[in-house]
Amino acid sequence: MAAHAESSSHATQDSGLLRVVVVTPEQTVLDATTDFVALPLYDGELGVAPSHAPMIGRLGYGELRIGHGGGQRFYIDGGFVQVVDNVVSVLTNRAIPVARLDETKVKESISYWLTQPAAGDDELARREQAIAQSRAQLRVVQHAK
Repeated sequence: MAAHAESSSHATQDSGLLRVVVVTPEQTVLDATTDFVALPLYDGELGVAPSHAPMIGRLGYGELRIGHGGGQRFYIDGGFVQVVDNVVSVLTNRAIPVARLDETKVKESISYWLTQPAAGDDELARREQAIAQSRAQLRVVQHAK
């Protein structure tokens, strides 16, 4: 397994491309080669091109864009990113292709959570997280139009 990862890493280094791997607790959602990746960090957006410096970052809720122009787009639900040797590894709770997001359902979710009472700090934190996630999904859906 280590030899395979090493050889694919060298292949991306030599080709001037990035390998992007998106993993959730349930599955590997994506393992592809691309020329660019944009990620939502918890405090802004990060663009990664080939030969990017090694780094680790905390992800926020938002849009993961793979490739320039009409590349693939996902809503991701926090997590972490590691960039090393032209490999972008994304570990996230959820990665939903933008095409699977329904704007009407996302708006209904926001309305629902805004009307829910929250008794105590735990319930308030859970409600605020659900609202933040739904609003991020709405931004992703509207940006994809």
